Amino acid sequence: MVQEISATMRDYLVEVYRLAERSSEDGYVSTSSLADLLEVSAPAVNRMVTRLREMGLLLHEPYQGISLTESGKREAHLALRRHRIAKAFLVNVMDFGWHEVHEEATSMSRGLSEPLLQRMYDMAGKPQFCPHGEPIPEADGSVMDMHDHLLAAAETNTPLVITRVLTREADRLEYIAALGLMPGTTIEVLHIAPFHGPMQLKVANEYRIIGHNLAELIRVRAASDS
Repeated sequence: MVQEISATMRDYLVEVYRLAERSSEDGYVSTSSLADLLEVSAPAVNRMVTRLREMGLLLHEPYQGISLTESGKREAHLALRRHRIAKAFLVNVMDFGWHEVHEEATSMSRGLSEPLLQRMYDMAGKPQFCPHGEPIPEADGSVMDMHDHLLAAAETNTPLVITRVLTREADRLEYIAALGLMPGTTIEVLHIAPFHGPMQLKVANEYRIIGHNLAELIRVRAASDS
């Protein structure tokens, strides 16, 4: 690959990866959903998609959408590694709240050299996960499979462990923390109202009621698998 990958290109690759991970079964996402997420125009997305496809980082199938190639996934993973280590450093070392770090980590991670990134990783305690529960990719671009699923799709009366929280919005993160629904917390779904209605949870010895939209921002796995 001759052409250097810019920070903006990496941003696109990361967002394609996130969209595919959260809402796609075949790895393809629409350019319109990418434009909405990045808050840019459709022509701007199409121009960048063309450049990334020419560089061998994206596949573009008419009527199906776009997906990352293996090279594209590796670049996305390496960008996520820098971002998630920066978030862990800000929370674990600098005592930021988990709701405060997304934008700061985005700015920091773009300029990090490998020696500085490694020092931050060491100082943060060599974490496997960022503060929001997302796995930190290895230096070779590999990343662990979480084997988790959305809380919104969970079964009732089964002990679950929260693995990760998907939102980057500060107010939602503060609300989720206030409910005690942090990664690593054991919960149980007691009741789910029909038609995407509210969900009743047991958290330790307390009870919580959350909406379907919030349950779609939290991923879990069976406590027996943890």
